[in-house]
Amino acid sequence: MKHTPSLLTALLVTLTHNLIAESLARPLFRDFVGLCGHTVQFKPDLYQPVCRVVRDYHPVKWDLAKDTSVMPEWPFAKNRVSWEQVYRSWHYKGLRISVCLQFDDMKAANWKDIERDAHAYAKGFAGNFGPGGKYPFVDCVEIGNEPGHIDDATYLRIFKAMAAGLREGNPKLKIATCNTEAGGSDRYWKGADIFKPHLPMIDVLRIHRYAIKDGWPTWKRSYPEDSTVPYLSKIQDMIDWRDKHAAGREMWVSEFGWDCSTQKPDPKGDMAKFITCTDDEQAMWLVRSYFLFAEMGIDKAFIFFFNDADKPAFHACSGVTRNFQPKPAYHAIAWMLKHLADYRFTRAIHKSEQDGYLFEFTPEKADAPKILAAWHATHENVPMDLKGAHVMRSERMPLMPAITHDAGVKPDDTTVSAGTKPILLWAK
Repeated sequence: MKHTPSLLTALLVTLTHNLIAESLARPLFRDFVGLCGHTVQFKPDLYQPVCRVVRDYHPVKWDLAKDTSVMPEWPFAKNRVSWEQVYRSWHYKGLRISVCLQFDDMKAANWKDIERDAHAYAKGFAGNFGPGGKYPFVDCVEIGNEPGHIDDATYLRIFKAMAAGLREGNPKLKIATCNTEAGGSDRYWKGADIFKPHLPMIDVLRIHRYAIKDGWPTWKRSYPEDSTVPYLSKIQDMIDWRDKHAAGREMWVSEFGWDCSTQKPDPKGDMAKFITCTDDEQAMWLVRSYFLFAEMGIDKAFIFFFNDADKPAFHACSGVTRNFQPKPAYHAIAWMLKHLADYRFTRAIHKSEQDGYLFEFTPEKADAPKILAAWHATHENVPMDLKGAHVMRSERMPLMPAITHDAGVKPDDTTVSAGTKPILLWAK
């Protein structure tokens, strides 16, 4: 059959549109919702309802101890922790694993030979724990967490050696940077520009972000949509950097969260003026952050932290459980993941800090209804136009277990009354 130029043009346009749509498709929530855990303390049975990916802070010192030239007897660390047992227990609960090799507390002098030892260590880890390895439980390795105490030149020596070792040990294993920002390096991150010469070695770029409105002594945090805090804006800066310099790499928010404690800080300590949010605010702001990150095009997002001991101090009360007992945030995240696991973000119908948010999520299965998420950043009972969506049922975000809150939206309703607790609406 002979194609006319106009037909060929139409076919090319259609193909181009399909390729663009596929490249811009957001991840399903089951591949998106993560939690920061820590080695033997993490309880996969408890946390499986609130995540599908676990990010482990993996201490390199446990593996290498005082002599970095002597490799561990895998699957054991030198302190005899069995990584096989730890990661197998997570894997059996259907959890995917990203390991953050944490050497932030190791000085250059702690390594016998940085290039040789870091390469051998990473190669051995990848060969044992990466896809297809002896203990194939790890999908990604992050090279460093927040290595601000290590100068850029030394960090890059470690990064290049480890990245080369990971590739050699297991080409299927993804490689991620440490915490990175679009500006220059600082105490808790490396500037993204240092990675420009090394992008062929990188699959994932990572950023940590917290909605901190005021620094010390209060460390007060705000709600995620607050345009006056460098939360979403800094993440967007990193996305823009990725799009300009590293197209095709995944972008992860590998730490975000809110402190909330039931205790008062020590009036004589350095946290005397420390301010936490409430348990309910933590729950609302975590769920809403996931919606906002999904719209921005983030590939994975990890809550910091899995558990806390209710200590009223900076980053010390951010768990979704308190002494391994679920907080409201736990129930809210479990609710979100239960309903959206097989859904992905598709469009923002409303997106305004002043007027509210209405986001659309579409199902993996074509015959399932779409789901709309509605909320307002700061106000209650804000009417929001549903733009003709026919609502079949609705639920308001819960703060307790096994309690479903019908949001009261009827099929003939043309608006939804949005508030700070997100509402999910199943619609045609």
